[in-house]
Amino acid sequence: MSLVVSAGGHSFCLPATKGFSISKPKGYKLGPRAALVEARPKVNGSPVALQVVGGDRAEDLQAEARAMARAANASVYSPELLARKYGSRPLQVVKRTLQILVALGSFALKLLLDERNGTLDQNKRKRAAELRNIFTRLGPTFVKLGQGLSTRPDLCPPEYLEELAQLQDSLPTFPDADAFSCIETELGMPLDSIFSAISPSPIAAASLGQVYKAQLKYSGQTVAVKVQRPGIEEAIGLDFYLVRGLGFFINKYVDIITSDVVALIDEFARRVYQELNYVQEGQNARKFKMLYADKEDILVPDIFWNYTSGKVLTMEWVNGVKLNEQAAIERQGLKVLDLVTTGIQCSLRQLLEYGYFHADPHPGNLLATPEGKLAFLDFGMMSETPEEARFAIIGHVVHMVNRDYEAMARDYYALDFLSTEVDVSPIVPALRDFFDDALNYTVSELNFKTLVDGLGAVFYQYPFNVPAYYALILRSLTVLEGLALYADPNFKVLAASYPYFAKRLLTDPNPYLRDALIELLFKDGKFRHVE
Repeated sequence: MSLVVSAGGHSFCLPATKGFSISKPKGYKLGPRAALVEARPKVNGSPVALQVVGGDRAEDLQAEARAMARAANASVYSPELLARKYGSRPLQVVKRTLQILVALGSFALKLLLDERNGTLDQNKRKRAAELRNIFTRLGPTFVKLGQGLSTRPDLCPPEYLEELAQLQDSLPTFPDADAFSCIETELGMPLDSIFSAISPSPIAAASLGQVYKAQLKYSGQTVAVKVQRPGIEEAIGLDFYLVRGLGFFINKYVDIITSDVVALIDEFARRVYQELNYVQEGQNARKFKMLYADKEDILVPDIFWNYTSGKVLTMEWVNGVKLNEQAAIERQGLKVLDLVTTGIQCSLRQLLEYGYFHADPHPGNLLATPEGKLAFLDFGMMSETPEEARFAIIGHVVHMVNRDYEAMARDYYALDFLSTEVDVSPIVPALRDFFDDALNYTVSELNFKTLVDGLGAVFYQYPFNVPAYYALILRSLTVLEGLALYADPNFKVLAASYPYFAKRLLTDPNPYLRDALIELLFKDGKFRHVE
């Protein structure tokens, strides 16, 4: 069995060992610490699930309020404040600008040469891989930006979507002394009064922070402690200031991109800044757990508010393995397909039932626990689906099943993909050409990635502005299908989604869904055969 913890959108596996201890990092003084402790206590050789120790709900709310007070000075994204701040630092701005221009300028030159030589399409995959490497070298802001672009089929062709989705959100660790000092400063307590043991070095490091494994002194429970990287806010602020300026340039001079690039940058920057506030992440996890962990096959870690602040997050340690490690999962007597199906049903509930969902889809954020539960990790970035869009999406699926392409095109108004001033009639033939070719069999037999790629090509050709919530949920379902295909090449995510859509159509009293059910079952007053 492995121990897994999430940091900055990625999870990391460690071999299960008997324990860990506080050791003495260079430059940091620590008092005596407890001996090695086990990651989880055992009874008769079996791990015991630990729960948060505490009193009533009022006590928990008070602890959360104190955590919020500790995070009162957490920054929020403000383009105006960034402009004032960096407008008075020309040398710093020029230095970083040159770094970015050299990296991106060389890439743009290659694209220009490809276009002149008529090899733009031929080299598309190669250039996409080069852009992924450039973003990695430019640091955390561009890693995050690339990951954001990987969910935008209206901005990037399929080759770029696939390459950018592979971006690894990781950086070298920062000194342990800095991390331990941050914990003490943020929580206002000596380290040895909080933990009886803590790992001497981080078990995981990502762009925004790094994670330690520790044992709480007051309860003995094993926890994961995420500590924010020093100076990350300064680095991200400068980069977003510069990237926003580039967005104005693109809006004015690059006609091929029809979306408002500055608005997209602002939306994404706000999400990244929210991710820097660990109290907000804790609140996201609590809300997600309240909405979706009512199902016994879903696990969301508890948050320890007394040991959480804007830059320190202490959460329940989760035993498990990443969902893309099929062999390790099967060694526990579990089936990947069962876990993927659980993930699909939960994703549909997130998108269409409550509208509150995980906005950082990645296979490393989904763990298989020894008890067979699907654990969700990393709640730094969340998103919401507007209520009217939830019903419109279900209607859109009905129109797809019925191959009613005119209605599908009109759905994009309700989904806010297109301005009502845009004529959808030219889009109908593009939808018909794709679906008539793709739907050789029934909709349930259609590979979901094929569907996403085909729709992405249509979105890229026409003036679509795909909302972030829709792009993210498409990617989430694509990731789940990809994981399932390793276990079963014949798995189809659309077929696995049918029970949810059928239940909603049959049981939801909403008038829009009542009409969608009638539309699905009848045509011109006659019962239609549903494939």
